[in-house]
Amino acid sequence: MPLLNIRNLTVRFATASGSFTAVDGIDTHVDVGEVLAIVGESGSGKSVSMMAVMGLLPDTATVTADEMSYDGKDLLKLSPSERRKLIGREITMIFQEPIASLNPSFTAGFQIEEVLRLNLGLSAKAAHTRALELFQAVGLPSPEEKLKAYPHQMSGGQCQRVMIAMAIASKPRLLIADEPTTALDVTIQKQILDLLLKLQDEYGMALILITHDMGVVAETADRVVVQYKGKKMEEADVLSLFEAPQHPYTRALLSALPENATGDRLPTVSDFFGKEAAR
Repeated sequence: MPLLNIRNLTVRFATASGSFTAVDGIDTHVDVGEVLAIVGESGSGKSVSMMAVMGLLPDTATVTADEMSYDGKDLLKLSPSERRKLIGREITMIFQEPIASLNPSFTAGFQIEEVLRLNLGLSAKAAHTRALELFQAVGLPSPEEKLKAYPHQMSGGQCQRVMIAMAIASKPRLLIADEPTTALDVTIQKQILDLLLKLQDEYGMALILITHDMGVVAETADRVVVQYKGKKMEEADVLSLFEAPQHPYTRALLSALPENATGDRLPTVSDFFGKEAAR
């Protein structure tokens, strides 16, 4: 049985001009210990679908699904208190823009220790000790000093490591990483991806990696879901996807990689779909 199973997930938002469908009938799953990449351009519904799993969408959102279960538990039928026992403990998420995701008014140490006290019931002393261990585990330099630092006093890569430390604090079974290398330089991107894969292997976590970077997908994923305009275009193991993509949109994504460029310009979606279908 999959750890997370989603069938016919639809997310609609109420707007001033009517209902807007952001996710339209998505089916997917992730198994224990698997790395699943969800890939697609901005606006394809990648983050929204996983925010629906986390229960973090605003009141304007309506979430429906034939099934959205975690470890056999129906996430749509759980009470708020039951869901809180899962979210932040067994299912955690690393959000985009790490500096913006951390509270600028509190030190990194206060924020991770708060997570440890609330989710694991640790004492203040035990939480401090565990926070130090986690900062060491994610490779933060001078971890004791970083516990006392505010987000603005750290680099983007260091803030991302703090976010990863917070996400793995409770040794989750499922970690969702939403564009974890956004706004980081190439060297730091590789360090963060290597760290995520190391921790995923060490803790035996399932990892869902949300990205638009096909290079990241090739290096990290076991299986790939390709989304476009809120719909799933294709799903395949990573080797099959790169060697023999079945859907025109997948071929468009792969052909847009600079190393695959031929001629004077990169192809666009309309080259594969036709101008009307790409709108």
